[in-house]
Amino acid sequence: MTGTDGDRAVVIAYRLEQARATFADARILRDSGGSPRSIVNRGYYAMFYSVLAVLAATGKGAAKHAGVIALFDLHFVKSGVFPAQMSKALHKAFELRQAEDYRELSACDAGRATEVLDSADLFIQAVEDYLGPEART
Repeated sequence: MTGTDGDRAVVIAYRLEQARATFADARILRDSGGSPRSIVNRGYYAMFYSVLAVLAATGKGAAKHAGVIALFDLHFVKSGVFPAQMSKALHKAFELRQAEDYRELSACDAGRATEVLDSADLFIQAVEDYLGPEART
């Protein structure tokens, strides 16, 4: 990422807001009886936007989801900044989202959707704690 620290702070705050808003959408879907497919999609994207915030803080980024996840694993999980469980939750949500969006006859159930949503909640909180209060809007 290029630009000033102020630009970086704006991007981080924007990505965290995307994460929070997308997570709120996922909760609304769950609470109103939305499809597990939609809940998984929104839960995954809440995590993904959180990862984009963390990567923006270090000036890193990638063009594809798999690249973003790989950078997160390399720079934040393998180094011990975040626990391996966060990587596992992110990979699981990514795989479920891929299956629901692209595979024929995939059928995610409410239990798996709830797991993704619960993981997303913890994921966002961990990223916000890491980035500190100045990253929050």
